[in-house]
Amino acid sequence: MAANGLRSSNNTTGSISSSVQMVNSAFSQPMTSSSPNSLARPKMENLGDMSLTRQSYGVAGSTRDDELENRSENDNLEAASGDDPNTSENRSSKRKKYHKHSAIQIHELETYFKENPHPNENQRSELGERLGLEIRQIKFWFQNRRTQMKTQLERHENLVLKEENDKLRVENVSVKEAMKSPVCNNCGGPAILGEVPIEQHHLLIENARLKDELNRLGLLAKKFMGKTINSIPSIVGNSCLDLVVERNDFSGSFDHALSSGLDFGNRVSNGFPVGLSSGPITSLTNVDASYDKSLLLELALAAMDELIKLAQLDSPLWFRNLDGSGESLNFEEYTKTFSLCIGLKPCHFVSDGTRYTGVVMLKSVMLMETMMKVDRWTKIFPWNIGKASTLNVISNGMGGIKNGALQLMQAEFQVLSPMVPVRQAKFIRFCKQHAEDTWAVVDVSVDTIFDGLRGTTSTNCRRLPSGCIVQDMSNGYSKVTWIEHMEYDENVVHQIYRPLLRSGMASGAKKWVANLQKQCELYYAIVSSIPPVGDNSEIPPSGKKSLAKLAQQMTRSFSTGVCATLHKWEVLQITDDTRILMRKGNGSFGEPIGVILNATTTVWMPISPHRLLAFLQNEKARSYWDVLSQDGPMKQILHIPKSHDLDNSISLLCANVPIGHSNMLILQDTYTDAFGSVIIHAAIATGKMNEVLNGEDSTNVGVLPSGFVIMPDCFPHPGTESRVHGSLLTIGFQILANSQTIAMLGTESVDTVRSLITRTVRGIKSGLLLG
Repeated sequence: MAANGLRSSNNTTGSISSSVQMVNSAFSQPMTSSSPNSLARPKMENLGDMSLTRQSYGVAGSTRDDELENRSENDNLEAASGDDPNTSENRSSKRKKYHKHSAIQIHELETYFKENPHPNENQRSELGERLGLEIRQIKFWFQNRRTQMKTQLERHENLVLKEENDKLRVENVSVKEAMKSPVCNNCGGPAILGEVPIEQHHLLIENARLKDELNRLGLLAKKFMGKTINSIPSIVGNSCLDLVVERNDFSGSFDHALSSGLDFGNRVSNGFPVGLSSGPITSLTNVDASYDKSLLLELALAAMDELIKLAQLDSPLWFRNLDGSGESLNFEEYTKTFSLCIGLKPCHFVSDGTRYTGVVMLKSVMLMETMMKVDRWTKIFPWNIGKASTLNVISNGMGGIKNGALQLMQAEFQVLSPMVPVRQAKFIRFCKQHAEDTWAVVDVSVDTIFDGLRGTTSTNCRRLPSGCIVQDMSNGYSKVTWIEHMEYDENVVHQIYRPLLRSGMASGAKKWVANLQKQCELYYAIVSSIPPVGDNSEIPPSGKKSLAKLAQQMTRSFSTGVCATLHKWEVLQITDDTRILMRKGNGSFGEPIGVILNATTTVWMPISPHRLLAFLQNEKARSYWDVLSQDGPMKQILHIPKSHDLDNSISLLCANVPIGHSNMLILQDTYTDAFGSVIIHAAIATGKMNEVLNGEDSTNVGVLPSGFVIMPDCFPHPGTESRVHGSLLTIGFQILANSQTIAMLGTESVDTVRSLITRTVRGIKSGLLLG
């Protein structure tokens, strides 16, 4: 028996030793790509170029070189633990040799990574030559560094979510236990449910539901605004779910002149009271006043979360456009990744989603101030926005800045052509500071919510989470990542413009960034003490500012006239490509008193947009289409560039006659970018123009602008055998009629305007030798 027992013990010992040997052997084997553990290190090259992750959340991690060094040590242990020396030798010869970077190389790579985590091939080659590394080593180092940061961030977020989940579980158990043993409010003893009035019982149930909703909103506030349930005062004692926004310790100064929406005056923005107002919305038109603002806050937080993810995530969520005009949204992957916070898309709507990143001459705080003030917002984007207004200010932000600001707005988004109807949207706009130098503002439609309350549909578009993330750079510039995501009714758009809208060239993210860049360049060209290249003017700075304000006023009037926004227009005649409207001018802001006729049309031209722009800018060719040039050719007497591109300029023209014989001057404003051009001009009396050039206020100078909008086409013109790259030319006129009342206007006025349009189109084609 003893012998058998000893033999059994020895067998057991041998079995254990064999098992330990097998485990050690398993751990000593090199990890292959098919190993399940390899999933712990996913290769994620396209995490986006936003540096929000490390700066916003403060995630710290070890460098990749430490991991490589550990791998080298493990490899040495593998060779030592092998039983067959030949196998170990062959394995060592096939093993990849890892390179340990020096401290200087690591420092340079880390510094470069902070500026550009996604270097291209040329940048990697230049960096490799400077550090003495191969391009492949540079590529792998950046891939591993991005993967490491992503892994650390996900690990941190998982820990936070686990803690929140544990707290919710404990609170849920406590609430259930408390509901099992109700306490009498009078005596403090156990209450008998049958003695509680039915109304009070319903109130207790409603109170428990509101507490659950409060906990949910608290978690959202903690995640997006850095608040916890305990740090939000006066919540439990109030009847409404009030979120009182406290002051933070952010301090700093910024240029109020630029943040005033390129208003070249000396206005300074005022401070605003801090706090999120409580109670229902009561000042909205056609909106249910009993609708609680806390639901709007929840929608804003969800939209901000989606915007940040859309800015960070790359393929397969985004397709890079072949022409380099940004990125287009993969809607199939989008529906898999995000829950639709505003409901399903209507069956007759189409989607348009684009993303673009650019650099602008504007600080993040200034841009946030501009975006949250509707008058400044419409001034800086006169081509994109028609009429806009703020319906309700739900929160003014914290500490006198726009961090946490939330407001309900409505706006008319436009494309400069009568063939594209204006898109009307009601949305909330939410501004949030994510780091000391990083801000974000997001829009999301609420039409679905309010229409659901009324049981009706009153919109032709929906604005899904859209907006921009702005990060300050060390040179005074800012990196702007713009996301534009909208659903609209394509059936009301003329077929000639549908491909242009689908491509994003008419109203995509890059178009918004390009307009912002040009407006910032205009501001610095006007206020700079050093005149830009090509500036032949000798007028004082005050005169330049006054002239720029007048040009801005002219551009705004022309854009709203082409799209029939801002004012109340009455229809005289509408065809497929032409629209004639009228309204009564009341004389405000220098506007003439009387009936103003507005005529617009869009035609296709079989020439490139660049050639068409050069023709319309040529003073010698102006007599082909300008009625005011019939007395003689025009000459340019003033030219002020608005950017490094000399085609973007403000110019002053006059007839080629002796000085003193002409009492009218032509003010012309030209804007152009890769997506199109706008040329606007108006006749102004010489005396009024002299006052403007001397720096006097230009607000009361009346202008009735006319002009052209040039856009590239995205289709072969019908009737052509091969594809012809042409242009979509929109012509707009504003004319003061002789009549003082609209009722006295007849068909003669309409015929006169139509003949003017026909003559202009025929003159342009004749000047271009198009037949």
